[in-house]
Amino acid sequence: MHPLLNQVLNRASSVFHGKNRELELMLCCLLARGHLLIEDIPGMGKTTLAKTLARLLGLEFNRIQFTNDLLPTDILGFSVYSEHENRMIFRPGPLFAEMVLGDELNRASPKTQSACLQAMEEREITIEGVTHRLPTVFLFIATQNPKDSAGTQLLPDSQLDRFLMRITLGYPDPSAERKLLEEGIGSDHRAIRIRDLDPLLNAGELQRMQSEAEKTTASPAIIDYILRLVRESRTNGGGLSPRAGLDLLRASKACAFLRGRDFVIPEDVQTVALAVMNHRISDSKGLLSHVPLD
Repeated sequence: MHPLLNQVLNRASSVFHGKNRELELMLCCLLARGHLLIEDIPGMGKTTLAKTLARLLGLEFNRIQFTNDLLPTDILGFSVYSEHENRMIFRPGPLFAEMVLGDELNRASPKTQSACLQAMEEREITIEGVTHRLPTVFLFIATQNPKDSAGTQLLPDSQLDRFLMRITLGYPDPSAERKLLEEGIGSDHRAIRIRDLDPLLNAGELQRMQSEAEKTTASPAIIDYILRLVRESRTNGGGLSPRAGLDLLRASKACAFLRGRDFVIPEDVQTVALAVMNHRISDSKGLLSHVPLD
C-alpha cells in the first residue's frame, strides 16, 4: 500500500468504521480523476464519508443539497452587474470546489441534473458564452436515494455514464455498529471530529499522485482482459461504452498505484470492475464470472 495513502485510509477508518473497501474504492476513483455515485438509503453516513476524505486530503469541500426546486444557476453561479466596476462580474456557484458533494442528486429536476454534465466531463462551465475553468483537482460525489423512494427521478444514462464508479455503503457489520453505538456520537460531535483531523495531503500533492497513477503500466494481457469484458457485455445488446472501458483501465491503474505498484495485475481489475460497471449494465457480477482472467 502507498504509505501516505495508507495513512489516509487508516485515519478515515477511525471516523467511519467497517468500510475499508468503500474507502479504498473512493481513493481509487479520486486518483483516476473520476466522479463517484453513492446509492443508499438516508442515514448511512454518505456525507460524513465525503467530508472525512476531503479533510484528510486537504481539499476545498462544498455540499449541495439537491431538491426539486433547485435551479442550474444555484449550483453553477451567475453574473451580476457591478456599478463600481461598470461591468458584469461572475459569482461562482458551489460547484467551484475541489470536492463537491451533490446530495440526493436524483431529487432534482432533469434540467438541474444535466447542469452538472459539462463540469463532470470537461472540468469547466460555460455560462452566457463565457467558459470558466474548475479547479485542477475536481471530484464530484453524488448521492442518490433508491429508485423507489418518494420524490426521486431516474438519472439518465448519459449522466450515469459520466460517473467512474457507483458504490453502496450498506449497513455496517455488527462489530462496527456496536462501536458506533458505544461511542454515541451525534452529528455535531462527528463534525467536530472531522474538523479536528489534520490534513495529510494537499491539492498539489494529490495532483502529482494522479499523474503518477496515470503512468502505471498495463500489460497487453491486461488490456486484452478489459477488452474481453467490454465486448462480452455487448453480446445481448446495450453493454459497456468505450468510455466505460477507458474508465475501467484508469481505475485499475489507480488501484495498482494505491497498492504500491507501478503495474496492473488482474486482481486490480477485479477490485474495481463491479464499481465501474454496475451502473452501466445490470449483470456485472455475471460478466466477471463469465469472462476468465487468463
